[in-house]
Amino acid sequence: MAVHDTATDRPDNLTDELISTDIWTDELVARSGMPVYDVPFVSVGGGIGSFVLTDFLRVYGVPSSSIRVLTGLDYPWQTYQYLTQVSQIPEQERLRSDSSSMPDNLWGFPSYAFREARAERTLAPLWNVVTEPILSNYWTPRAGTVFKGLQAEADRVDYWSTVVKGQVRMSRRRAEGGYFTVLTPPEGTSSTRRVAFRSRWVHLAVGYPGLKFLPDLQEYRARYDDYARVVNAYEPHEHVYEELRRRPGIVVIRGSGIVASRVLQRLIDDREQHGANTTILHLVRTYVSGAHGESIFMRRSGGDGWAYQGFNYPKSAWGGQLWRKFRTLEGEDRAKLYDAIGGTNTPKRKSWMEQLARGRKEGWYRVHVGTVSEVAPGADRTVVTKVASRTDTGQNLILEVPAHFVIDCTGLEADIAEHRVLADLIDHSGAGRNPKGRLDVERDFEVRGTRSGVGRMYAMGSMTLGGYFPGVDTFLGLQLASREIVDSVAEQGFVPKMGVGRSVSQWIKWMRKERI
Repeated sequence: MAVHDTATDRPDNLTDELISTDIWTDELVARSGMPVYDVPFVSVGGGIGSFVLTDFLRVYGVPSSSIRVLTGLDYPWQTYQYLTQVSQIPEQERLRSDSSSMPDNLWGFPSYAFREARAERTLAPLWNVVTEPILSNYWTPRAGTVFKGLQAEADRVDYWSTVVKGQVRMSRRRAEGGYFTVLTPPEGTSSTRRVAFRSRWVHLAVGYPGLKFLPDLQEYRARYDDYARVVNAYEPHEHVYEELRRRPGIVVIRGSGIVASRVLQRLIDDREQHGANTTILHLVRTYVSGAHGESIFMRRSGGDGWAYQGFNYPKSAWGGQLWRKFRTLEGEDRAKLYDAIGGTNTPKRKSWMEQLARGRKEGWYRVHVGTVSEVAPGADRTVVTKVASRTDTGQNLILEVPAHFVIDCTGLEADIAEHRVLADLIDHSGAGRNPKGRLDVERDFEVRGTRSGVGRMYAMGSMTLGGYFPGVDTFLGLQLASREIVDSVAEQGFVPKMGVGRSVSQWIKWMRKERI
């Protein structure tokens, strides 16, 4: 990797001229004083998406010296591990992922269920997989198993040598073809404030921009400076459970997806295991009383306020009829299909459903249906949620729900304009939005409108939801997207295509844990 020494005494190497120019020339970047590093392939993000693609490239035969992963993370699963922990999925608990969806294994075999069966010397996981979903609920791996596998594969493919730490500021098209990606190194680690990576290919896998708060809760926190009583499930909030174990209290849960179900299970486990005397009030906008959907071919089960589904989408979205259908639809037709199969849902978990049934029977778990009109401070350090609802006779009611805590379980921020790199991409590099408002990509995940001479830019993950492939924000989705991207760059001559012989030989190396 060549380094062009253009040292300068400039206090800030990212000049106004660079910021305002959409397409950069080599001369323009040289005048800025930024050191320029040449490398064929750059991945921005450094999370599990960057890791999976790097893993594919290494298995296909790309040397680690030809890849650079620009990231502020210490390890690829750092953000995901944090989110699982704060949303009450510790390492011994199970994720919402298929047995063969393995970000550390391109081939998906032997599966997570096989690993667990071998480690625990039991056939139960294999029997579960064979009989799902008819006789058994979907089997899913433990979080700790996934993290352990990622660590082993990162070591095996020498992932760590591809990592460059820092904060990515932008990625701009290069006049001569390809891209410049600007990185701010960690403070104290570099003599220059910023550096630029010049590459033919850029891959974006930056994840979610941040936390997404319900507007009324965000307004309450800002107005009353109360960040202890009103919390988001994706931020540290262990103090809520600790206080509820110490003294009786009321907690309001907002949301009805998998995170809400995990928070509810944690609260109920504390009641059963630690003697907490907690009353749980669950606020939902729409009450699901049974199976629902637009047609008999797109119905999901439901009940007691919840919509049940094993995974984010029906499994055919990853490689069946829905996968094929999405690839043929454009514009609003594709958006309508997303709406038809989407919606908040959670997988069926027998133990959790039994807990809620006990709570309803004993009266300490109650569901309220309606629209929140206001959130305000109440007496005795409570937070009062005012819920507008309607009786069976059509009468409008305002229900005031006081609680000691409110936990927002509605999700993560999805607006790509909230992410600095993506916002700059839309403003300066020709990128646009798809019918669902996310980053518009082709069927091979090339970012539409950003081609730069022989250079191509790709993106995958949550930022591309709404494209030709719905299951983007999943382990298997990242693998399928990576395969499309690597096959695309293989057609451009970056790496040989994967044949049967190499696939088998590389799988054997994976089984033997041989480094590559």
